Amino acid sequence: MKINFKKINHVQICIPIGEEDKGREFYCDILGLKEIKRPESLSHMGGFWLEMANIHLHIGTENLKGKSKRHPAYEVENISEVKSYLINKGVKVTEDVEISGIIRFSFYDLWDNRIELIEKVF
Repeated sequence: MKINFKKINHVQICIPIGEEDKGREFYCDILGLKEIKRPESLSHMGGFWLEMANIHLHIGTENLKGKSKRHPAYEVENISEVKSYLINKGVKVTEDVEISGIIRFSFYDLWDNRIELIEKVF
């Protein structure tokens, strides 16, 4: 059987339990993402959901231990301007290994969740 994957539905990353306010400040205020309502059956759980490029970004809560390679990657426009903006806001930014035809870098939220941004060059 061949599984026909259609598209990415959501990405979940995690922040420490009880730090939702700091998470909203980072993701909603600095990054400008829109918080969306979670299903009622999940409303008692920690964290919150966001919409990012018509994809859900779920911010869960848990006891974090050590670094991880977990990350979503989003294609953006004007990547150089985005990078400058994030640096000016004090966001940790790192250069990623070059890939032909793609400009990319990663940034990190307050809990070391990596988010990769890419822009295709033609």
